[in-house]
Amino acid sequence: MDNVQPKIKHRPFCFSVKGHVKMLRLALTVTSMTFFIIAQAPEPYIVITGFEVTVILFFILLYILRLDRLMKWLFWPLLVFALVTAVCCLADGALIYRKLLFNPSGPYQKKPVHENKEVL
Repeated sequence: MDNVQPKIKHRPFCFSVKGHVKMLRLALTVTSMTFFIIAQAPEPYIVITGFEVTVILFFILLYILRLDRLMKWLFWPLLVFALVTAVCCLADGALIYRKLLFNPSGPYQKKPVHENKEVL
């Protein structure tokens, strides 16, 4: 007699509990980023929240396309994190280069002490 294992019923990601939780997390993170922008919060809060939105969006896309089952040899969280981090580092480098290009002397001008004194 053969050992016949029943096939596991495939449930689309969008209709699974895991899918609903991830999409709810995405909606909550986008909402918090919107509130940070409206409240004019410091830029690091907005950037970190945007980074989290990007990572969540990549994971949802990964599960919808079923790439996690297609390539079992690849550790997806590490790949996604590495790619998003590389893009953020390139963008940061470009912004720093642009800032230095338009203001090469730095954030403030150094002036000699004797120029600030008035002669009476």
